[in-house]
Amino acid sequence: MDKAAMDKGRLDRAAAVGPCTGLSQVCGKGAKCVRSAPKKTERDSPGYLPGIILPHSLLSFQQVGMRPLSSRREVSPELPQQCDLAGCVFCLLVCLHLRRREESRPEGIRSKVQAGRGCRQAAARGDTASNMGNWIINNGLSSFILVVWMGINIFLFVWFYLFYDLGEQFFYTRHLLGSALPWARAPAAVLNFNCMLILLPVCRNLLSLIRGSFVCCGRTMRKQVDKNLSFHKLVAYMIALMTAVHTIAHLFNVERYSNSRRRVYDELSTALSDLEDTETTTYLNPVRFVDLDPQQIPNYVVFTTIAGLTGVIITLALILIITSSMEVIRRSYFEVFWYTHHLFIIFFAGLVFHGAGRIVRSQQKTDPPHNVTFCKDKSDDWGQIPECPIPQFAGGFPQTWMWVIGPMVLYICERLVRFIRYMQKVHYRKIVMRPSKVLELQLVKSGFKMEVGQYVFLNCPAISQLEWHPFTMTSAPEEDFLSIHIRSAGDWTDKLIDICQNLPEGAQGPKMGVDGPFGTASEDVFDYEVSMLVGAGIGVTPFASILKSIWYKFKDSNPKLRTRKIYFYWLCRETHAFEWFADLLQVLEKEMEERGMGDFLTYKLYLTKWDDSHVTHVTVHSDQDKDVVTGLKQKTYYGRPAWDKEFEQVRKENPTSVVGTFLCGPEALAKVLEKKCAKYSDVDPRKTKFYFNKENF
Repeated sequence: MDKAAMDKGRLDRAAAVGPCTGLSQVCGKGAKCVRSAPKKTERDSPGYLPGIILPHSLLSFQQVGMRPLSSRREVSPELPQQCDLAGCVFCLLVCLHLRRREESRPEGIRSKVQAGRGCRQAAARGDTASNMGNWIINNGLSSFILVVWMGINIFLFVWFYLFYDLGEQFFYTRHLLGSALPWARAPAAVLNFNCMLILLPVCRNLLSLIRGSFVCCGRTMRKQVDKNLSFHKLVAYMIALMTAVHTIAHLFNVERYSNSRRRVYDELSTALSDLEDTETTTYLNPVRFVDLDPQQIPNYVVFTTIAGLTGVIITLALILIITSSMEVIRRSYFEVFWYTHHLFIIFFAGLVFHGAGRIVRSQQKTDPPHNVTFCKDKSDDWGQIPECPIPQFAGGFPQTWMWVIGPMVLYICERLVRFIRYMQKVHYRKIVMRPSKVLELQLVKSGFKMEVGQYVFLNCPAISQLEWHPFTMTSAPEEDFLSIHIRSAGDWTDKLIDICQNLPEGAQGPKMGVDGPFGTASEDVFDYEVSMLVGAGIGVTPFASILKSIWYKFKDSNPKLRTRKIYFYWLCRETHAFEWFADLLQVLEKEMEERGMGDFLTYKLYLTKWDDSHVTHVTVHSDQDKDVVTGLKQKTYYGRPAWDKEFEQVRKENPTSVVGTFLCGPEALAKVLEKKCAKYSDVDPRKTKFYFNKENF
């Protein structure tokens, strides 16, 4: 078939489905008619022709340096706003013309094009492998731990499901309850395991001790401790899921027990339910009465038995804890979150006693043995013939307390340590009200020692006896006091700021309890050759401690300082927020210049929100040497950082370094930076690698 006939066939097929629909069939996948004015990105792309966007499969001439396929001078004006018949026929003709030219290429050109496509595909595969390697570097150990945790959960569920579903000692119990028996007991085993874990991530002193013991280990191991709250939430989700399955299955069990007791089912179920608790027999069905209204029997069992009553208490406490832990409630109504979370005391108390009811019972061995296979159909002969003695049943020994007793003891010790710290005297060194309604407290506590980036919990009895709130310290370890900057962010902080503002001059502030310090990811900042510090708003506080410590180390000529380069980024919405921190940056700026180390600290301040008056002010003073907002030599940037550009620059300036990226800021920014760390890390150990670290409270 000649080319003219082939082109005619293509046009006929396109016309059969409509000219605009048939365009992609003739031109290839990705071609489309331009129904309106093309976008700028389309006009600038090599695949643009007036009235048609072409797929890249027809653009290979340009990729090997040949003359462009077409230009505006070679085709007619753009199509009208509606994709009409004439316009699309024109598009089809253009595509046929280009396809014919492609088919008439010399063989050498085709080979070059195919080779170019192969290179691009290989590069794409290389990027995928590189991204996978970077992901493993930053998240490999965390994922491994989660896989192990999930594997243990699955193993426990499957093991205990099969144990109760296939075990011979539960044959008669399964006859009464059906498949709801294993569906109730398997989640209970998973609940025991996760209730053992749930308290460990919130033992702050224990985690600080563990983190300190990992100093000799790799940074990847220490990073796992900083993800304690994420793991705490994950375990809580598993507890909620298993509790739901366990509760629903037991509701079916109660219904089955009640119906069996009322002789609704077969003869064997009736015989099993009629067994009494005497010297020679033991019961299987915990529903021991038949004179109640059938509708009331389930309620009576739930609210009068140990298992039922503790189960209701546990479930209600768990519902309140989980619902009050949602982000919107925790952020807006912290007091609700704080007080309801302490229902965990009731939860664990009910958990310990929940199994004491022994409501699920199994068959016991007798002499002579009761052969289930032979005796199940001879319930009338039980106790009458030697082969079928009356079966004996007993509830299982409670095991939950054995799972949770260890973590409960550790947590009690944790709270004792916190109470001792609370009782230690705290003195005020200075109280300063900073711009943007930020309160600075300088406190002195006997025997208090800290590291950079650590945080403490504060309690002010004048506001609340029970509430403790975390705050990162802005002081350096070299200072003989601890300083904290507190931003107005809720009822508790507003009340504290009001109390301090109304104090007489020179007076001591309200009584303050200090618990800590506790370790964070920022402690590792000096373990990296290069560090990127990113703070958003008040999230700059851990980096204030770090930069102060750097100043002291330079002042004392500390030879242990490994870090040779720091990049500092601070994002703020208000210009006043820069004021309290600008003094420290000015001192550091001067110190670096005097020591000839101006390249040691690169900092960029970003103002993300401004008004017209500020723009006018900046425009008028744009020719000044110092920034009009901060008074620093480094001018303030407006908008948000171009993170791709920043990471590319850091990688270019440090081609063989390990870069630690530290963030104290919102979760949305954390996701962006974590992706950038993976994107710009090199799998080759001799090249630049980025490790992401985030503050978690």
